[in-house]
Formats: sequence, structure tokens, C-alpha cells
Amino acid sequence: MHPLKKLVFTIFLLVQVSVVFSQGKNSKIANLRSFDERPLHFGFLIGINAMDFRVYNTGVPVNVDGELLYADVIDLSPGLNIGIVSSYKLTNDLNLRFLPGISFGQRNMSYIRYNNAGDEIGERETFKIKSTYLEFPLLLKYNAFRMHNAKPYLVGGFNVRYDLAKDKQDKLLLNSLDGYLEFGAGFDFYLTYFRLSVEAKMSIGLADMLNPDGTGEPIEADYEYTKALDKLNSRIFCLTFYFE
Repeated sequence: MHPLKKLVFTIFLLVQVSVVFSQGKNSKIANLRSFDERPLHFGFLIGINAMDFRVYNTGVPVNVDGELLYADVIDLSPGLNIGIVSSYKLTNDLNLRFLPGISFGQRNMSYIRYNNAGDEIGERETFKIKSTYLEFPLLLKYNAFRMHNAKPYLVGGFNVRYDLAKDKQDKLLLNSLDGYLEFGAGFDFYLTYFRLSVEAKMSIGLADMLNPDGTGEPIEADYEYTKALDKLNSRIFCLTFYFE
């Protein structure tokens, strides 16, 4: 089983166990009955992510020999998200949520080289692109009807991410700032002493993350990897657990 799947399964199992034990014999009694009446509440979040790129290759030769490079992202790796929660009640069904935090992750880039006859030459080249994002999501949360101690919801909004690690890359240089459209869904679980939320969310980057100038050190060694690409758009999937 892939490490990301193992981590997701382990966290999901722990959540299920905590929900069952928190309700115990008093499962017929609604927990935190006045929780949703508060105009403002706070908490923290922890989650895992899988970072990806939508890769656009140029399809043009990268050197005088007419060789082509084609890139893709392989083997998604799990990353970590942490942050704080500020939630303001707009209406009975709608909350405005500000979730500043930091996230760590990576993409595993892979390049295949072809000669001018279209035959694959050499071995596949792979390298890691690591990112450390400061992120500032502002989201709207639409709440469905509460079902005893659980409640489904939808979430959507905009996130600004700034990559602190963009100047430390090899072979490719990324731009540091990107805006993301985000949408997802989740469940609120009202436990005895706090509310636990489990949420799956997709982030779609709007900007081209590829810096066309390349790393510059040295140009001969690294610029081919940049020249082979037209643009890179970021994609991030997050599974997040909120404690409020």
C-alpha cells in the first residue's frame, strides 16, 4: 500500500475510534447543543496533502541535437498542513472561515528524453521539488442540517500561498506566489468536549508557477529542464482535521 494511503487510513481509523468512544453510552444525547449558536469560535487544524502539477510540455527541441524532453509528476508524496481556525457565523447555514497556516510537501518530477527520431534515450530522470507554503485561505462553509451529533457541509473559497522554498530548487525554479480556487466537503462530529471536522478539499492554482529564467546555476546544466516546459499549474489535495 502506498505511504499516503496508509497515512490516510490510519488517521481515518483513529477518528472513527475517537468518535465512538466519545459518545459512549450517552450516544442518544446531543453533544455541544449550543455550539452552532456562537457568533465566533476558534480552533486548530492538522492535515495531510498531496501536491501535484498540471504539466504543459512545449514539445520543441531543447538542444542543437534535436533532443526532446517530456516531463510529468509521478508518485505523489504525503505532506503536512498545520494552522489555526477562526470562524464567524454569517447566517444559520453559512460561516466565514479564515485558516492561516503553513504546509510542507513535494512533487516528484520525471523527465524522459527522446532523440530526433522519436526514440527514448537514456534513463528517466527524476528529482524532488519541495515546497514550504505560508497560506491564507478565506472560505465560505455551507452547513447542512445537523443529524444528531454529525453534520455534513460544503466549503469553497480562495487561498493565497507563498512558497518559502522556491529559491532552493535544483533544475527548475518556481515562482513564489499563487492564488488557488478551493472547494471541498466534510463532516462535523460533535463530541463531548469539542467539535471534530473531517474535510477533503481540492486546490487549483491559477498562476503559472514556472520561472522561465531557470535556476541560472549553471545555465548549461539546468536550462533544458525549463526550456522543455510551457507552464506549470499547481494542484493540491488536502485531507484536513479541524478541532474547534
